Amino acid sequence: MSSGLLFLFVVGYFLLLLGVAWYTSRKSDNDSFFIGNRSSNWMLVAFGMIGTSLSGVTFVSVPGTVGDFSGESFKGFAYFQVVIGYFIGYFVIAYVLLPLYYRLNLTSIYDYLKQRFGFYSYKTGSIFFIISRTIGATARLYLVINVLQVFILEDMNVPFWLTTLIILLMILLYTFEGGVKTIVYTDTLQTTFMLVGLIVCVIYIMQHLHLDLGSAMHALSEKGYTGIFNTDPGSKGYFLKQIIGGAFIAIAMTGLDQEMMQKNISVKNLRDSQKNMITFSTVIVIVNFIFLLLGGLLYLYIAQNGGAYSGKELLLDGQNVIGDKLFPTVALQFLPRAISIIFIIGLISALFPSADGALTALTSSFCIDQLGLKRRSDWDEKKKRRIRLTVHLCFTVLFAICIMIFWKIGNNSIIYVILDLAGYTYGPLLGLFAFGILSKRVIRDGLSVPIICLLSLGFSYLLSRFSPVIFGGYQIGIELLIINGLLTYLGLLSISKRPAAIN
Repeated sequence: MSSGLLFLFVVGYFLLLLGVAWYTSRKSDNDSFFIGNRSSNWMLVAFGMIGTSLSGVTFVSVPGTVGDFSGESFKGFAYFQVVIGYFIGYFVIAYVLLPLYYRLNLTSIYDYLKQRFGFYSYKTGSIFFIISRTIGATARLYLVINVLQVFILEDMNVPFWLTTLIILLMILLYTFEGGVKTIVYTDTLQTTFMLVGLIVCVIYIMQHLHLDLGSAMHALSEKGYTGIFNTDPGSKGYFLKQIIGGAFIAIAMTGLDQEMMQKNISVKNLRDSQKNMITFSTVIVIVNFIFLLLGGLLYLYIAQNGGAYSGKELLLDGQNVIGDKLFPTVALQFLPRAISIIFIIGLISALFPSADGALTALTSSFCIDQLGLKRRSDWDEKKKRRIRLTVHLCFTVLFAICIMIFWKIGNNSIIYVILDLAGYTYGPLLGLFAFGILSKRVIRDGLSVPIICLLSLGFSYLLSRFSPVIFGGYQIGIELLIINGLLTYLGLLSISKRPAAIN
């Protein structure tokens, strides 16, 4: 397939996004950028959130895990254990967190920490979000940019750093003015293309293998790909760990994440926002199952086309394509030209929602939470806009630096990296919000709060690293987030006191 032709489709797709951005950002202001003037349609938000939640990691990495038996966490359909946990966690967001955010009329969800505890807790929560989302978003971006680089732009002698710069400039251009107001529409468009790419690839491969859904599941079962539940308590992939961990990851990475929640609180009212979350949670389960089905079909397909599979390696022409390389290799080197084009459009549709929303949310959080932009009555709208655009540009530069770091490190399955990092960076956020919601105690707000959060992160790292030695072979996996949050909770408890009695 011609690299130049694929590149033209990438450019054409971007121009379409730019057109949507121009149309939706007309007469936009700071409120449009931060919360979409609280006028977003809940159905558009729900549908667009699918693309943001899945991202390029799900599109590329999840199918590759199905036949990759070299890892500790996911084998076969075992990732679906985490998806079950997500489903539970989204209900907690809908009926615990969203009512809280709407009752307090929040623009930044971390303002809750300021109202509940004070200045230092508020700043700490915001900083941990900024760190968490920057790392997570750039890891996702790296994965998709690397696919575009390896399969398209290397043949055109374009260096990786230039690919990264071009992609980030594309994202910067269509989010610069409209913010959330624009992203609600662009994410809807991109989710549509991503799901079309997924479904077309599944249907084509099933037809090529002469399988219907029933016979496909039977063939995958015979290969050992359809197993979901891991019943080994000592394993990182033990089903209770995965389900409970998945629930807390959904709560932390969606419910305590400004990027995801600023779209929800841009909806007109709480009831519609809850409908958005429940609809989204149901669809996300179905879509993740289809991605796992696709993964199994890809392994069957490549086995019929000269692949040598051992469970830990999938060799094709001397190259190991197991994990993140599997789907791009099949789509761009084996499937017909039309399917390859659909894959590329689906891939970049998975790239942009996870990046544009992150860039906008990080700008919003830094401007509102760190600079106090909404509270500065001495700044006029023109000055606020200038500061917002400067911050937006600075985060774009930071994204570029982080992506280059991931490129230098490299990894075969980026989804493992993201889930591991989430356990460290989102744990303190989970502990802060849990203490605020579940306890009525008052903490002594001060430098002790960020110190406790950092100590919790450090202890969590040591526990994770040495758990097999300390606990007789037991490996800490996805439950690291819960442990980190609990350590933060206990630390806050140690500096708290009972609320003063009201006479």
